[in-house]
Amino acid sequence: MNIEFKRLSEVDRADMINLANDPLVRRHMPLASGTFDEADFERFVADKERLWEEHGYGPWAFFVDGKFAGWGGLQHEDGDADVALVLNPDYWGTGRAIYEEIVTRAFGELGFDSVTALLPPSRTNVRGMIRLGFEPDGEAEIGGERFIRYRLRASRYRAAR
Repeated sequence: MNIEFKRLSEVDRADMINLANDPLVRRHMPLASGTFDEADFERFVADKERLWEEHGYGPWAFFVDGKFAGWGGLQHEDGDADVALVLNPDYWGTGRAIYEEIVTRAFGELGFDSVTALLPPSRTNVRGMIRLGFEPDGEAEIGGERFIRYRLRASRYRAAR
């Protein structure tokens, strides 16, 4: 399996629109409302590219064996680098490998001391987060929606490897 990280601007708009409208993907995305269309795609890519300009990091598009699998990576969120991972259901089995690459970059070349992950309260099965070394770290509100914040410290990540 070959995994590539590319900029979101390299994604075919139809692929991103299909992903963003997939009901299985949207199930745990409380900020998603209405239908994601071409105008939303343009705004989305521009907003994510702006993160790169402002913070020197941001989300990527993930390609597995040359096919668009999803997007995610690191986003600046209230002073933290927040890990996000949104995958097409056909690629859910690749999530761990993609996550490992994201976190390796976060604690390696980017030099972060910690990263966070924000999960909606509907995500009640968090055993996987705990196994990865994340610890509960309060709550956050984004767009009027409540999220549970988990934090992974670089020292804990390295010790678990």
